[in-house]
Amino acid sequence: MTASITEWILSLSGGWALAIVFLGPALESSAFVGFVFPGEIAVLLGGVLAYQGRMPLAAAIAAAVLGAILGDTIGYWVGRRWGHQMLRSIGGRIPFLKHRVDDHLERAQAYLQRRGGIAILLGRFTAALRVMVPGLAGMADMHYPTFFLFNALGGVLWGTTFVLLGYFAGATWERVAGYATQAGLILLAAIILGLVLTRVLRNVREGGDPIPDRLARLRPVVWLRRTLPGLSSWLARRVDTASPRGFLLSLIVALGVFGAWVFGAITQDVVAHEESVLYDPGILRFAASHREAWLTGVMKFASFLGSNMVLVPVVLGVSAWLILRRGVLKQAFAAVVSLGGANALYQMTKVLIARPRPPLALRLVQGAGFAFPSGHATASLAGWGAVAVVLVSGHALRLRVSIGVFTAILVLLIGASQIYLGVHWWTDVVAGFGLGGAWLCVIGAAMLWFTSRPKVRESASARPETLAA
Repeated sequence: MTASITEWILSLSGGWALAIVFLGPALESSAFVGFVFPGEIAVLLGGVLAYQGRMPLAAAIAAAVLGAILGDTIGYWVGRRWGHQMLRSIGGRIPFLKHRVDDHLERAQAYLQRRGGIAILLGRFTAALRVMVPGLAGMADMHYPTFFLFNALGGVLWGTTFVLLGYFAGATWERVAGYATQAGLILLAAIILGLVLTRVLRNVREGGDPIPDRLARLRPVVWLRRTLPGLSSWLARRVDTASPRGFLLSLIVALGVFGAWVFGAITQDVVAHEESVLYDPGILRFAASHREAWLTGVMKFASFLGSNMVLVPVVLGVSAWLILRRGVLKQAFAAVVSLGGANALYQMTKVLIARPRPPLALRLVQGAGFAFPSGHATASLAGWGAVAVVLVSGHALRLRVSIGVFTAILVLLIGASQIYLGVHWWTDVVAGFGLGGAWLCVIGAAMLWFTSRPKVRESASARPETLAA
């Protein structure tokens, strides 16, 4: 059925095609069509039709965004008006739910009142939640302006992303649709796992005992401690939030491994000339065809901020300030090594891979040397990231978050500038981010390991009820 619908959509053009791109997401949560035919397929195919020249790309994006926002808005008001009756009617016919419908409704409403905005934003990217979350938000009497804000933000991000995916994929859209489905399922699994863990931790906290003690009495943990005491003790230390060598170090290592995996996967594609590399020409052509005079100026300035002409003086200046004003030698040394090591790594990789840059006809500025990976992407993430980390150390959470968000936007803009200006392929930039991020995590992990001492703990025999030995 889905195959015949997609073939029919791909045979359309003009106003009829735009109507389908609009109606797909509009009917998904308002009429629950998403349970049968996910709206993301219609939106993705809209991008394919734009690639084929059957409709304007901007019109396809506008139709997808408006359909997504309108559909969720209708779903919200349907849930607010009739949601309780509908769910009780359906749930009352299911044996294991009919006596607990109200309990589940109360829990869902309480969660949406606490985390409604994030649930709406994340739910937009998973097919199952995209159909249900707007109605549940209405049932929970979520403040409509708050709902509309996150609904509009999610609609813009989702609609634009999937139309562009179809546009860049072109004839290979089915492969991209498969990847998008897998990513949605992974996100759904992560959300469910997060909800379960949150519920478990809340129950533990409500019990009154310290969390490690309560967790230590759980049967699986008791079995693990009895069977593999060394491993259980090691795992406990890895998630210990009170120790710098605990959860924080584990998180940095995990992020570093992810960055290394991204770099390795893109490198394999570049060497074999497959998978992600196939989208390089389309993305570069899209960037070149949408250049504007004012945007070119912004991108040139962003590229300048990611060059060593700026990064080296900034990192050296921050390092000197840390030494002279704070007397912190180790953090200053770490910032310098982060930028210097990133430059050495990308230079060596460029020579080993020897990938040519994009054609001269598409470049707005000149670029020397090989393309892979992007030196700007690698150095800016390692350099600006290190500066942000050392500057926010010891400050309030709000300031740390603000500087972190600003740094992330700056680094992403620097990476985008390399594609816009035509000096790098998009895979060069993504691989540069992976390499720079992995190296920054190596520096951060080393700093935590060598500048912190493990906490002195009581022995397992002294406190048998605790999780760690």
